[in-house]
Amino acid sequence: MAANTDPRLQNQVIYSIYVRNHTSEGTFRAVIPDLDRIRALGTDIIWLMPIHPIGVEGKKGTLGCPYANRDYRAVNPAYGTMEDFEALVREIHAHGMKCMIDVVYNHTSPDSVLYREHPEYFYRGPDGKPGNKLGDWADVIDLDYSNRGLWQYLTDTLVMWAGLVDGFRCDVASFVPVEFWLQARAAVAAVNPDCVWLAETVHRSYGCLARRHGVYSASDGEVFRAFDLEYEYDVREVFDQYLRGEVPLSRYLDALSFQEACYPANYNKLRFLENHDQPRFASRVKSWRELENWLALLYFEKGMTMLYSGQEFAPQKAVGLFDADDAYCDKRRDLQPYLRQLREMKRTLPQDACFQLESVDERAVVGRYDGVKLAVRGVFDLRGGKDDVRVAVGLADGSYTDRISGRQITVQDGRVRLSDAPCVIG
Repeated sequence: MAANTDPRLQNQVIYSIYVRNHTSEGTFRAVIPDLDRIRALGTDIIWLMPIHPIGVEGKKGTLGCPYANRDYRAVNPAYGTMEDFEALVREIHAHGMKCMIDVVYNHTSPDSVLYREHPEYFYRGPDGKPGNKLGDWADVIDLDYSNRGLWQYLTDTLVMWAGLVDGFRCDVASFVPVEFWLQARAAVAAVNPDCVWLAETVHRSYGCLARRHGVYSASDGEVFRAFDLEYEYDVREVFDQYLRGEVPLSRYLDALSFQEACYPANYNKLRFLENHDQPRFASRVKSWRELENWLALLYFEKGMTMLYSGQEFAPQKAVGLFDADDAYCDKRRDLQPYLRQLREMKRTLPQDACFQLESVDERAVVGRYDGVKLAVRGVFDLRGGKDDVRVAVGLADGSYTDRISGRQITVQDGRVRLSDAPCVIG
């Protein structure tokens, strides 16, 4: 972890907004009336997906991909003016939340302002033309970090934005040299010492593929040197395998628990069930009971919790990135009251305890926080069943108050009865 990471981030909630598709208007100012509701979910940080102008050359869909950035130092005119953006940030702050913006420093659109002004800052393939080091992203061209002029330009850009916002979500941060991020973080700290840095690290297989092709890809452990928190893509492939029935639950939980041993003691992973690159999670489970247990486990896990806009209504329809869409058109169930309960539970979890997850009959999860003076247990039935199952929790016998629902949970012979509803006790 970065030397000055705030430990309070461990138990916070971040809410992701795609301005274009968050409202029918698709503007900065149109987001403002929704801030009361978002704050009521227990949100600490709002992450705005890229707010910059989108490139036209090679664009995807009708409106282009927000990650094909045309100008790092401007806002998308379709969203409003810089004054409109500043008004949104002021309102986010007035509601007691921080504002984080998305920065995409691995690539730009082919028609970007930066390419026009500094073509020497860009990678060129064997044919001498700008392009991608890895993959076939037709709407973007990669930056070349061997040019130190690029480092200064991007650092200056971050310093500019740090005077307005409270943090940066850094796209494919693993492909950008960690030393650059360290330089940028130090420069930003002079303007905003409390800036929050979130790294989108990459799936393990993608990082390995990059290295096989001679492309720089920092490990999650290396990335933590410069960042406060990072994606949990190091375990995402196993998570997907479990949902597809290809590996047992214990395999996924072992991968999660291994994070406790391989990262710094105060590591902070961004925990999520869905995001703009992943399917809506409600489309991947079989019942409301299963969804509620997964959500409870999400909030219980060590690390910051992320909600993707609209997730609080259990949609199954994915939101398009390249066209105008409606993030809230598919409201299947109002989960907001339940998410507020989970948020209050999360506030009570210890930050300095050892965290472990164990499988029960490849069906349920027992989560453990074990500190010097405090032990907390979470029990989550992900599959369900009609049989009477009691699971060991390692707590003294007695009656405990569930930190989610407030109901009383009995521990007898060191065990609790597995029920449809998750519980967190201790």
